Order: sequence, then C-alpha cells, then structure tokens
Amino acid sequence: MIKMLQDWFHEYFSHPQVITLWLILIGAFLTVILVGNMLQPVFLALIIAYVLEGFVSRLTAIRIPRFIAVAVTFLLFLACLFLLIAGIFPLMSKQVGQLVHDLPEYVSSVQHTLLRLPERYPEYVSETQIRQLFGVIRSEMGKLGQNVLMFTVSSLRNLISLLIYLVLVPFLVLFFLKDKHMLLAWITRLLPKNLELSEEVWSEANHQVANFVRGKMLEIFLVWATTFITFLLLDLNYAMLLSFFVGISVLVPYIGATVMTIPILLVAFFQWGFGAEFVYVMIAYGIIQLIDGNILVPLLLSEVVNLHPVAIIVAVLFFGGLWGIWGLFLAIPLATLVHAVMKAWLKTLASIPEDERDKKEA
Repeated sequence: MIKMLQDWFHEYFSHPQVITLWLILIGAFLTVILVGNMLQPVFLALIIAYVLEGFVSRLTAIRIPRFIAVAVTFLLFLACLFLLIAGIFPLMSKQVGQLVHDLPEYVSSVQHTLLRLPERYPEYVSETQIRQLFGVIRSEMGKLGQNVLMFTVSSLRNLISLLIYLVLVPFLVLFFLKDKHMLLAWITRLLPKNLELSEEVWSEANHQVANFVRGKMLEIFLVWATTFITFLLLDLNYAMLLSFFVGISVLVPYIGATVMTIPILLVAFFQWGFGAEFVYVMIAYGIIQLIDGNILVPLLLSEVVNLHPVAIIVAVLFFGGLWGIWGLFLAIPLATLVHAVMKAWLKTLASIPEDERDKKEA
C-alpha cells in the first residue's frame, strides 16, 4: 500500500514546476482562508479591477494611452456606483419593506384557500393540520421581521464601516488599474524562478476566467434590465426586486432560473390570481429565459470552457458552502481555474520522457 502511494506521488508530483505550482495555489488558498475577512475590501477591489481591466485593454488596443483609458474606465465605474447607491438600492429597499408588509396578507389569503381543502378531502387533510402549518409559517414570519429589524439596526451601527468601504474600495480599484504592471512585477520578484508551468496555467485560466467574468457581468445586466422593463410594463409588484434576483440567478445555471420561477409565480398569483395578466407574466419570463439560454449565453460565453453541469453544481455547492455568497459568485471562475490547473498539470506530466521519469523515480 505504501509502495503504491509512493509510486503515485512520484508519478504526479516529482516535477519541480508541479511542486511550485501547487505551493503557489495552496499559499493563495490559505491566505484567503486565514486573512480573507480582514482583507475583504482588497479582494473586492481586486475583483472589480479585474473586471474593469477588460475595458482598459479594449481602449489601449485602439492606441489610447493607458492613463487616459484608466481615467475614463474609472469615471464610468464611479458613475455606475453612484447610480446603484442613489437610484437602484433605495428602490429595492423600499420594495423589500413593502414585501415584508404584504406577507401577512398573502399568508392569510393562502390560509383561506387551503382551509377549504378539509371540506373537499377530509380523508387526506384536516383543519387542525392546516392551522398548525400556518402557525409555523406565522412564527417564521415573526422571526423574519425580527431579522429585518436587527439587520436595519446593524446596518445603522455599521454605517461608518460602509462609508469607509465606499471610499476605500474605489481608491484601491484606481491604484490596481493605474499601477497594474508595477504591482505584478513586485509580486513576480517574490516568486520562485522557472515558472513556465505556473505561467501556462495563469495564461489559460486568465483567458477563460476573464471571458467568463466579463461575459457573465454583461449577461446579468442585460437579463436584469430586460426583466425589469418587462415586469414594469406588465405592472408586476416588486419589479426591481424580482428582476434583480432574476439577473443574479444566471450565476447558477439550470438551478437559478428554476428557483426564481417560484417567487415570480407567487407574486403574480397574489396580485391577479389565475387571470390573463398572470399568464402574460409567466410567458414573458419564459421568453426571457429562452433568449438568455439560447442567444445570450452562446453569444457572450462562446469562448469559455464548457464545464459539465455536474461540475458546475459541485463547484456551487463546495465554494458556496465554503465562502457563502462570495463562493456562489466565484464558483464557476474557480472551477474554470481548477480545470486549467488539471489540464496544464497532466500536459506537463505527459511531456516528460519515460526514461527521465524512471530516473526520477529511481
């Protein structure tokens, strides 16, 4: 058994560059695990700068000086940030409050409907069971209201921290964009020499992840905007709130769109019942999902590695459980990184001549 493990280790981990690659990956993973909470503003700024670097690269490709490209991109970023803070977030907050206020009425309506079931099907369900069920639901709603209140108080207490984030993160984004080459050169000097394998992994992963992140960000915006305009025209309640979550749901393929069908269906039902407006909303939502899956995704993400659905679900479960909401956002890019690492690793091992590998094992 020990001999078999030794042979396996020598076969897959004997190459010096493979060891260097894994040490870099383990070091990066431990850094995120150990100091991730303290460095959240830095990591957030890195992600934003990584996304914005695509716009800077497009501008520099048409021979615009980098400092002008950075300035233009950063000003557009500030404009979008101001729009989110001053326009979209207050509207979403208002709709969340309205939803919490309307929930008891919705629950009472459902209870009134379900209480008719014991009259029609007394052998399957009783009035006592229905009342017990809604007792549990009302208890959970009370906890939800307390959580919303606690979240509001906590938000007030953390207002200073929020303001610090709003100032600190944009400054970090600006420095990461402006001093990109200087920072990369400084990091490179700290790493070991002979990084051909690591550079190959970074080149492939960067290409794939960059295409995915920028394409997915554009997909989120287009789905969000289209859904919001559609729901607004159909006069559906909580249009901004629902459309925001529809946009975010594209981060989790196959599952996100299915899960979001339930709240949209319930809101439309409570607002109109099984009327024509309900049918229009569900048809419109289905058309948006068809356009997203059959046109937007192939158009925006055609150059991205096509991961198997099982791999995507495993990545979402693993990284979501590990890092929460950030893990959900980064699950597919991290899965793409793992795919690039495995591909380059096995390619390097296959390129080692058999006689050289035998010498190393000997």
